[in-house]
Amino acid sequence: MSRIGKKIVLLPTNISTQFDGQTITVNGPKGTLLRTLPEGITLEINDGTILVQTSGNSKRANQLHGLSRTLISNMIEGVSTGFSKKLQIQGVGYRSQIDNNNLILSVGYSHVVTIQPPQNIEIKVENNTSITVLGIDKEVVGQVASSIRSIRPPEPYKGKGIRYQGEVVRTKAGKAGKGK
Repeated sequence: MSRIGKKIVLLPTNISTQFDGQTITVNGPKGTLLRTLPEGITLEINDGTILVQTSGNSKRANQLHGLSRTLISNMIEGVSTGFSKKLQIQGVGYRSQIDNNNLILSVGYSHVVTIQPPQNIEIKVENNTSITVLGIDKEVVGQVASSIRSIRPPEPYKGKGIRYQGEVVRTKAGKAGKGK
């Protein structure tokens, strides 16, 4: 059994859950999330707690035990407080803005790059160089932030590009001067 899978998930009072066979639905103040659990994983929902268990000794169910518990915990955290990822833009002339709920990036290409966020994802821009991706599904928030970063990842010589807040980019030395 998994150490993480054995831990009990605590339910806040403003969160309600339903479990029908293999599908769990979590409702909260920020929205509703739905997930289908893998075969061999069962839930025991008591007053204020969820216990994730494996049914039988299936190797696959044992492998997914801790993952399932973490996914359920992330669903509960998402509908109660939400998730966010912050990105920073560095580079001369690089900027971002919001237009009709779309993110418009000007990051050194000959054209601007427009990103339309998926449903239930909100993108905020502060002072043209800080982007915040907000949502209730941790997986989708991370994927959207990753796709924004992949438009212009930080390059190793000057560090220009889009990076996560707090990300450290190791810079390389440039070419050695000829005859110096």
